[in-house]
Amino acid sequence: MDALSACPGVSLREATQRKLRRFSELRGKPVAAGEFWDIVAITAADEKQELAYKQQLSEKLKKKELPLGVQYHVFVDPAGAKIGNGGSTLCALRCLEKLYGDKWNSFTILLIHSGGYSQRLPNASALGKIFTALPFGNPIYQMLELKLAMYIDFPSHMNPGILVTCADDIELYSIGESEFIRFDKPGFTALAHPSSLTIGTTHGVFVLEPFNCLEHRDLEYRCCHRFLHKPSMEKMHQCNAVFRPGNVSQQDFAGGDTTSLILDHEYVYTDSLFYMDHKSARKLLAFYEKIGTLNCEIDAYGDFLQALGPGATVEYIRNTSNVTKEESELVDMRQRIFDLLKGTSLNVVVLNNSKFYHIGTTEEYLFHFTSDNSLKSELGLQSIAFSIFPAIPKWSGNTSCIIHSILDSRCSVSPGSVVEYSRLGPDVSVGENCIISGSYVTTTAVLPAYSFVCSLSLKMNGHLKYSTMAFGVQDTLKKNVKTLSDIKSLQFFGVCFLSCLDIWNLQVTEELFSGNKTYLSLWNARIFPVCSSLSDSVTTSLKMLNAVQNKSKFSLNNYKLLSIEEMLVYKDVEDMITYREQIFLEIEEKTA
Repeated sequence: MDALSACPGVSLREATQRKLRRFSELRGKPVAAGEFWDIVAITAADEKQELAYKQQLSEKLKKKELPLGVQYHVFVDPAGAKIGNGGSTLCALRCLEKLYGDKWNSFTILLIHSGGYSQRLPNASALGKIFTALPFGNPIYQMLELKLAMYIDFPSHMNPGILVTCADDIELYSIGESEFIRFDKPGFTALAHPSSLTIGTTHGVFVLEPFNCLEHRDLEYRCCHRFLHKPSMEKMHQCNAVFRPGNVSQQDFAGGDTTSLILDHEYVYTDSLFYMDHKSARKLLAFYEKIGTLNCEIDAYGDFLQALGPGATVEYIRNTSNVTKEESELVDMRQRIFDLLKGTSLNVVVLNNSKFYHIGTTEEYLFHFTSDNSLKSELGLQSIAFSIFPAIPKWSGNTSCIIHSILDSRCSVSPGSVVEYSRLGPDVSVGENCIISGSYVTTTAVLPAYSFVCSLSLKMNGHLKYSTMAFGVQDTLKKNVKTLSDIKSLQFFGVCFLSCLDIWNLQVTEELFSGNKTYLSLWNARIFPVCSSLSDSVTTSLKMLNAVQNKSKFSLNNYKLLSIEEMLVYKDVEDMITYREQIFLEIEEKTA
């Protein structure tokens, strides 16, 4: 296709559906050499997460939900300091070397970063962002299958090397029927999507070398002069990263999180995934072997890509504005990585008819699954996906979304809400914009609008227990204070946390929080009751939620209480998978 697609929305949907069909044909079947990835590796933050990922991969392979004959691995970060996704990349290279020696020289490898605790989307905290359920497919697709489907054409047009991506984003693109994205150049190669300058401030932005072509094409191979990480708008202009409208029409811009641009708007090219050839990967591995232990967070995008291209400068090395935690070693480490990679080329695959979606927060999750008609159309997302529930009115633009769940015909779910892996009885009423995950509600229950309810199975002293986290979808679990006297600035369901503790009859002491006592947040607050049954767990947590909303007392004094942080330590992955499987079998039986 010489110029941009005549009807970008339609071509994007058709291209996406073609990839999904092709992946569906490979599910549960052995793949031929060169047809698919040699290795698919997922990173994990700790051994508990590693075990959870391995259990789920094993289950998927057993149920033939993934292509067979591929090596699937989970690589865990070393214990100790957080090392970021850049550190996880280095660690994964070492794992590959230990497992395969020189053999991985000839492999095509997909590396998916999924090592976070998903504090902004906690229904993914226990089992991992890469195993987030999506509302389509039978069996239900999770983010892992979607990633493998969207990248289905890559391995056969790629030189040995590693494709690095994140677990919570979706890249959709359309190119000419006879065209393929090739990862065959030395150094690094990254995908680029046209985006607004506002989006550019929260992503990586490419400063491209001049290009002679007079018209934009769906697929362009460009050279990157310099990479900017989360730059200001002023910086984008200063560095000549900004493009002005030419032949690109409004709908050709990256949609999704990068909302449709007005025709006369300036735009930039932002990043998503990147590939590094085997020689570059080897260079990074040798560097990691030399330094031994990492004690600071390295960003695979900010710290690797900013060192690339002929225009790379050292000015970013001392900029720690985008760093969550400043370590003394960080500046020195950035300098050493810059020296190592300086002069390495950064090739850019510009995808002018593409979209980049991020599903890493409760707001994004609810919007994309219930209200975003573009993504619904492109992926074929369903309002009721592999579930038993009366039909949701088709004319409603903002519907609810039911995934892998069994709901009584008399229960009600308001628009904008998502229910996954749950059973809801006849007397359950779910308000707007709620997330319900892994729960079982048999009694009369009202979930207030904007509620977040997620149940976990726990193994405590050899006994099976349950706990349900419940709060507001807009609560910021990561927000933290350093002292007990400051916890009044934390909010639970829009209410001062101190007032909530009073409602629950809980004392403000150090024992109220788990883990680091100078990092006090909703994430490590011991406020969630432990119960002997799943339904009791949900009912009890809903009572504490309703007590806050109604400003009525509900004492938690007689319960064993856990923080979300502790729930993840005690989580019983096997029981959670079993519960999902029971729902699966019942749905299959009733819909057969």
